[in-house]
Amino acid sequence: MAVLLSVQGLTKAYGVRPLFTELTFDLSANERVGLIGPNGAGKSTLLKILAGKEELDSGTRSLRRATKMGFVAQDDVFPEGLTVQDIVRARLDGESLEDHEKETRISKVLTRTGFDDFDKPAHLLSGGWRKRLGIAREMALEPDLLLLDEPTNHLDIPGIVWLQKLLRASPFGYLVATHDRAFLRGVADEILEINRVYPGGFYRAPGNYDEFLDHREIFLDGQARMQESVANQVRRETEWLGRKAAARTCKATSRIDEAARRRGELKELQYRTADSGSAGLDFVGTGRQTRKLMNAVGIAKSFPGRALFSGIDIQLSPGTKLGLLGPNGSGKSVLLKVLSGEHKPDSGTVTEAEGLRKVVFEQGRTALNHNITLRKALCPNGDMVAYRDKQIHVVAWAKQFLFKVEQLDVLVGALSGGEQARLRMAQMMQQPADLLFLDEPTNDLDIPALEVLEDTLSDFTGALVIVSHDRELLDRICTEVIGLDGRGGSAMYATVQQWLNVFE
Repeated sequence: MAVLLSVQGLTKAYGVRPLFTELTFDLSANERVGLIGPNGAGKSTLLKILAGKEELDSGTRSLRRATKMGFVAQDDVFPEGLTVQDIVRARLDGESLEDHEKETRISKVLTRTGFDDFDKPAHLLSGGWRKRLGIAREMALEPDLLLLDEPTNHLDIPGIVWLQKLLRASPFGYLVATHDRAFLRGVADEILEINRVYPGGFYRAPGNYDEFLDHREIFLDGQARMQESVANQVRRETEWLGRKAAARTCKATSRIDEAARRRGELKELQYRTADSGSAGLDFVGTGRQTRKLMNAVGIAKSFPGRALFSGIDIQLSPGTKLGLLGPNGSGKSVLLKVLSGEHKPDSGTVTEAEGLRKVVFEQGRTALNHNITLRKALCPNGDMVAYRDKQIHVVAWAKQFLFKVEQLDVLVGALSGGEQARLRMAQMMQQPADLLFLDEPTNDLDIPALEVLEDTLSDFTGALVIVSHDRELLDRICTEVIGLDGRGGSAMYATVQQWLNVFE
């Protein structure tokens, strides 16, 4: 296949912090590549560099002549005064098309991406529809190569499945950055991971995400064995140098030089493989064995002119893990708030066990005070945190959630989305719970953090209710799901896929 885009020796740093060094790879026609990496690794920066929207520090970026490349940014903000079709039409400026050809293409691509009102003001679109418009705008270009940065953000599960099918049927190649593992499995035939643990800062392997995990495990095992071997050689050479310090023959000088080279090699390996850690999430259950923690009967809720749901019966017992599914706007968060007690149902009853202890993770992490420091948010009183009958110093507690000591005096509002999510979970972990309510807890979390969250929710001994668009997490932890259809109807399902089969 013809190479469309090539980067050689690409290096980028922010201040003294390197993102990647000497990154070299190609993207060829019709390749379908998934881009992954921990938060802060530089995935968005790399995509912007590839799209020509950000400068590289050194190296080269080469795009084959006449190649059309599109770029779907993580978040699109559209100016006021422009309609949906205006946004797409502007993307075609400079294209060698007759006016009627442009209008035909605009109509075709907007219809394909789900729009029926082409004159709707673009700035009034919801997050999910803004994402669809960003995709439509770039598809109108009929690109040879499309770069997508977290394209599932703001999309509901049906929207994610729609995008998965759209990309699979597309005639162009693409590089897509995502933390959604189910989506990744559905769209990628190769995986490229940006991570300092690899020589050159990246690792690329053919096959889907599961095959990539197998390749990566083999590679990292081999690298660990090599590091152990180099460490043994350095130890032996150091001992020899200690005994032969006085020797200055040519042979000895050569061995001294080799020892220095080996020490440098070991230092580089140790830097790359230093464990960046994973967040120490572990929600504390109370151990309560009450058979019914919560019983909801016939609950209903409407907004003016629209019924969200009605006649829903739910019983929550220790070990029940209930997922709430539905398209955007169907009332998932409202149902969660009715169960948590934040909203009252229009009809029906919600009965709680006496002394029920509830802990809530709010969508958008609205409980966080953005005007206090991280130290104050983690530990409001003094320097010690009470957790599982132990006293933990705030510095150790911060490190458990991957915060650096120097971040303790940073305002919460200056933290990244992923850091704010970890902070909110750190606060929740200090509150033993019978029942957890989690509204979109996976937003802004990278794959390692998602895997830790799955583990702790799977092990949680109480009950939980969760709203999420992460199919893999829901499939792994939920014992049952309620699907809302967006028209006031609802039903109980065993799995996410069972609901999707009915919904579609």
